[in-house]
Amino acid sequence: MKLCFILGTRPEIIKLAPIIRLARERNVPFFIIHTGQHYSYELDEIFFAELDLPAPAYDLGIASGGSHLQGEHTGRMLIDIEKILLQERPDLVFVQGDTNTVLAGALAVRKLRTAPSYLTTKLCHVEAGLRSYDDTMTEEINRIVADQLCDYLFVPSDLAKLYLLREGIPGDRIFVTGNTIVDSVHHARSRMDASSILTTLGLAHGGYILATVHRQENVDDPERFRNILTSFDRVFAAHQLPIIYSCHPRSKKMMERFGLSLSHGVRAIIPVGFFDALRLQKHARLVMTDSGGIQEEASILQVPCVTLRNNTERPETTMAGVNSVAGTDPDRILEAVNIMMEKSHEWRPLYGDGHAAEKIFGILGI
Repeated sequence: MKLCFILGTRPEIIKLAPIIRLARERNVPFFIIHTGQHYSYELDEIFFAELDLPAPAYDLGIASGGSHLQGEHTGRMLIDIEKILLQERPDLVFVQGDTNTVLAGALAVRKLRTAPSYLTTKLCHVEAGLRSYDDTMTEEINRIVADQLCDYLFVPSDLAKLYLLREGIPGDRIFVTGNTIVDSVHHARSRMDASSILTTLGLAHGGYILATVHRQENVDDPERFRNILTSFDRVFAAHQLPIIYSCHPRSKKMMERFGLSLSHGVRAIIPVGFFDALRLQKHARLVMTDSGGIQEEASILQVPCVTLRNNTERPETTMAGVNSVAGTDPDRILEAVNIMMEKSHEWRPLYGDGHAAEKIFGILGI
């Protein structure tokens, strides 16, 4: 049996890493296709090194640098992935999440299973079944289409399984495994604890708020982006805790384009590696983010979270009371922060026991 992992972004690397490492431990042949959707060292290469992953066999270099339309970006990946799959003819292809990389990989596999190529490859979607029910998000379209195309849907929770059943996907294709992000966080704990990032930045445990903002609907809209930065000022004024803003390259570019700046209470840092990022989250008083993955990581690390969006595809976090969806209005954000500041830092695990990769291989008979 030969496996193929198609990835292109930081979350995909982190969440497929436990499955890739398990394949290597069990001597299962595999290869990695990297689309290059994330294209900077801070968002890509460092994670291969930190997570002990082999270099991709194929690096397509198709970056999402804002110069391509969504269809063009996805289509360029689809063309190249199709050629590789025809050459390699893997037995199983893994995609993860909701990116353009996922959509291109899923379409390539399913189209190659028709004449004249008759590829017999089966398609596995890791972290299937997530829904925000906001079809203005590119990610929502990607995940819905991928779920319809995949043969094996590995979902992180019972709620995600319910969403898929409601959409008419047969139950024998859906498997509740937990989320592989828990595997990755457990694997990283010792190196996370050894990180010196707090000392480097001069931060005290619980003495700061961590923030990330990068989603297109936020940073490409000057009013929304300005409102979020205004909320940082209000949170700092109310709680006198510095806001450590991990600033994505795209966010920095859009701030400059819109003439936006940070106040003295907000400190921008470049994105850091996985171990440093986890340590920054673990010891923050609170996390403010528009990232879906960081909502999960904060829940695993027992840190209250405020989501800077109008919805979330991780409703388990809000149902458990560990995450508040605040939108982008500064008043609502401050109100949510005030409430979440009072939250206990202890709650039950939401996304499994850290053995999702083993469960996935058990289901596949590997």
